[in-house]
Amino acid sequence: MNVVNKQMSAEPGTAVKARQARGDRTRQAILEVAVDVASAEGLEGLTIGRLASELSMSKSGLFAHFGSKEELQLATVEAAREIFIREVIRPSFETEKGLPRLWKLCEVWLAYVRSEVFRGGCFFVAAAAEFDGRPGPVRDRVGEIMKAWLAILQNSIAEAREAGQLDADADPAQLAFELNALEMGANWAFQLYGDKQAFSRAREAILERLRRHSTASGSPLLPQAGKKGRGSGRAPRARRGESQI
Repeated sequence: MNVVNKQMSAEPGTAVKARQARGDRTRQAILEVAVDVASAEGLEGLTIGRLASELSMSKSGLFAHFGSKEELQLATVEAAREIFIREVIRPSFETEKGLPRLWKLCEVWLAYVRSEVFRGGCFFVAAAAEFDGRPGPVRDRVGEIMKAWLAILQNSIAEAREAGQLDADADPAQLAFELNALEMGANWAFQLYGDKQAFSRAREAILERLRRHSTASGSPLLPQAGKKGRGSGRAPRARRGESQI
């Protein structure tokens, strides 16, 4: 009798876990579509109705996962962040810290935009432009993620400087700002004009700045002039430091 009672008490818990697992899978599938739509049409264009139509789901079904448009937007931002970590941060953190990692961060970022991981280019460049003048939780979260990206660049610059690979007078904040600006410019030219040459221009400009600041020991760690990289690989797991973003 005790065995039967235990089985009966276990069944409800198992059923709940199964429903939760199905719900998680459904939510993940919804967010994959939401990220794709928002990258091309903007977070403001991401509505429960728009997603319901895209997914052939009922609005009530979507409301079960996201109670409001803002909640949907925030969840979409987090889903995009996870993709960015997978595509850019993890491969870069497989590289030795210092100048090699700094260069990898820049090169992989350009490859990530060029390969159109997000249909509308860099998700966060678009979201930042869309929400920079709109106070609220969505803007705050996008700002935090962008600030974390700059911090990763700055930390890599500082590590390269401490390792003697960059000049002692290289300013991490200034150089990170310049590298990020060049990346944003490449994204803008590609999205607005379809200019694929923007990536090679940005790459050469980034290399020029790094060579300008590199030391005798740091210079050999950078690609030779005119030599293109082979792109990026993917790491199977997270590395220490990547959770910054």
